[in-house]
Amino acid sequence: MANIDLADIRKDYKMATLSEQDVSDDPFLQFEKWFNEVLHSQIDESNAMTLATADAKGKPSARIVLLKGFDERGFHFYTNYESKKARQIKENPFGALVFFWKELERQVRIEGEIIRADAAESEQYYHSRPLKSQIGAWASPQSKVISGRGYLEEKVRQYEEKFKQSLPGIPSFWGGYILRPDLFEFWQGRASRLHDRIQYVLTGLNQWKKERLAP
Repeated sequence: MANIDLADIRKDYKMATLSEQDVSDDPFLQFEKWFNEVLHSQIDESNAMTLATADAKGKPSARIVLLKGFDERGFHFYTNYESKKARQIKENPFGALVFFWKELERQVRIEGEIIRADAAESEQYYHSRPLKSQIGAWASPQSKVISGRGYLEEKVRQYEEKFKQSLPGIPSFWGGYILRPDLFEFWQGRASRLHDRIQYVLTGLNQWKKERLAP
C-alpha cells in the first residue's frame, strides 16, 4: 500500500463567524435559516446527510441518505423497512444526522429518537417520486446480498411489466422515518482550527438550552 502523507492536507476556514447572539433561540429556525442559505448557494445535493444508527449491541453503521423534509416534528427520510438501517432502528431507535456544506464551511449535527412516519405521509411521498423510482422500491431487496446486477435489472423488468397498465401502489415494506431531535450542534469553520460551535440541548417541551462548545 502506498505511503500517503495526510498531515499537510489542511484548509484554514475564514468565510464567517458564529456567536450565541447570531443564532436563533429555536434550533429548528436556525437550521431553516442555514438550509435556505445552502439552497440559495446552489450547492449540489444540499439535502444529503449522513445517517448513523446502531444495533442492539451498540455497533454503529453510517451512510448518506437524502433529507426529504423537516418541520416541528423532526427530520424526514425514506427507506426500505427491511434494510439494515431499518433493522437497526427497530433494535435501537436512537440515531444521528450530519450535514456538511464545505462550500459554506458549515456543519450541523443532530441527534434524537427515530420514529416511523404515518402511512398516509409515506404514501403521499411515494407517489410524488418519479415512476422509475417507485418501481425501484419494489425491485430492490435493499441491503440483501444478490447474485449480480442482472438480478436487479430483471426484477425491474418484471415490475415494469406488472405495472404497465396501472400505477404501482406503495410497498408494505417501504416508507418514512422522522428523527425527533434532542440535540443540535451548529459548526462554523474558523481560522487555526478555532471553530465556532453552538449547541442546543432539549431540556423540556420545546425548551432548548443554548451553549458554546470548545472547538
